[in-house]
Amino acid sequence: MAFFPYHAYDAVGLAGLVQKKEVAAAEIIEAAIARLERLNPKINAVIHKMYEQARAAAGKITGGEPFAGVPMLMKDISQEIKGEPITCGAKALQGYRAEEDATFVKRVRATGAIFLGITNVPEFALMGTTEPKFYGPTQNPWNRDYSPGGSSGGSAAAVASGIVPLAGANDGGGSIRIPAAYCGLFGLKPSRGRTPAGPFYGRHWQGASVDHVLTRSVRDSALMLDLVKGYEAAAAFPPPSLDHNYLECATQGPTGKLKIAFCLRSPIGTEVHRECREAVLKAAQLLESLGHHVEEKEAPVDGSKIAQSYMTLYFGEMAADLASLKEVLGRKARMNDVEPATWMLGLLGKVTSSEEWVLSMREWDVAAFQMEAFFENYDLYMTPTTADPPSRIGEQDLAPGEVALMKLVSALKLIRAVKKSGYVDKLIIRSLKRTPFTQLANLTGEPAMSVPLHMTLEGLPVGVQFIAAKGREDILFRLAGQLEQTEHWIRVEDNPMFKSEAGEG
Repeated sequence: MAFFPYHAYDAVGLAGLVQKKEVAAAEIIEAAIARLERLNPKINAVIHKMYEQARAAAGKITGGEPFAGVPMLMKDISQEIKGEPITCGAKALQGYRAEEDATFVKRVRATGAIFLGITNVPEFALMGTTEPKFYGPTQNPWNRDYSPGGSSGGSAAAVASGIVPLAGANDGGGSIRIPAAYCGLFGLKPSRGRTPAGPFYGRHWQGASVDHVLTRSVRDSALMLDLVKGYEAAAAFPPPSLDHNYLECATQGPTGKLKIAFCLRSPIGTEVHRECREAVLKAAQLLESLGHHVEEKEAPVDGSKIAQSYMTLYFGEMAADLASLKEVLGRKARMNDVEPATWMLGLLGKVTSSEEWVLSMREWDVAAFQMEAFFENYDLYMTPTTADPPSRIGEQDLAPGEVALMKLVSALKLIRAVKKSGYVDKLIIRSLKRTPFTQLANLTGEPAMSVPLHMTLEGLPVGVQFIAAKGREDILFRLAGQLEQTEHWIRVEDNPMFKSEAGEG
């Protein structure tokens, strides 16, 4: 195989080589496999490999596909590949194999992209850091002592290290945007209904979660969305009526002067790190220099109610997931089948009433109407993507005393008393204080993106988030394409792992 600099190309660039017959799909796949074998032992991004399937798929590439021969990875939750494991990061599901492709996976496969494997996630994608007990933590390529974020942390680390140019991801509360921010990537969460959720479900997390990809370049994300978007029979939420050619948007820039509101304050009243505030302030200056209007203005939503309704979703979904484990285990799930935090969330779901659930869902609609009114006056809403820079591996682990308390609560069936004690309010703060900005767009169904515009003094990326009105991914892609051309855009090629391996293909 003749050497070519595999690491230097984004997905569109790699496909162009195949389309021009300058490089064969098989050569690209072998280069990707070699890089995965070198780097994955260092960062633990990929937990299941599909090399023989990838080689077979490479032999079927015609060269006419949009992503012809491009290697990518899929995420270990909601992105089922027929015959391959889908464990959601949980030991309890280690023996489960997908019975058919998810619709999103089918559409991605049809683009000519080739699956190399499956990426690491926190158990049931519940955390903003990727450190499942079953598979072990994923490390951040910018500094391996730190987390790449979550829940799409394995995908983010694989892209940021140059193993693949893009990887499957999904976002139910920030799980595309958080790892994008922490790994110096572009991460867009599409509008509710823009990408398919079937055929196993008509919705993920009641419509809060949406599938897409994490990428190095804006154009890769835009083209993939062009190719996978669209109507799906039996979907709970149809695609938004507004639609565009997103690749064109990403390459053409904004059509005029944008009016952008920004906010530095955490919606739940917790502290925002100076580096994350600085990222937004620098972005505001950059936007003004590009001719846009920027002003400080807080979104007209109740951040506390958003947080509470989001955690109610957590409780209910986790209780349902634990109940569903009976289909795989052949018995009811037990505490030792899952991590302590997972079990506790499930217990809280069991004592959450249908009244609480319905009231919580109503808050989604209230916020959606409030944000739509907000976007009558503004094109975009800008915040920090996260309230803190990346955490160190293990920093967010439960203390031994907390684990012991959870076991005692479960054994003595004290969960109702715990809920009444005010524990839930403390849990909301603990769970969301690092990432309080991202859940809003999930509940309203609006599109949002994280762009890589700032490095901390410690050399770690943090992101800037932009939210647009429902169906307006076009505005996001136009601005992202413009920002990508500036010197402020973080390049993953600058991270230590990527640079150290740059000469090895």
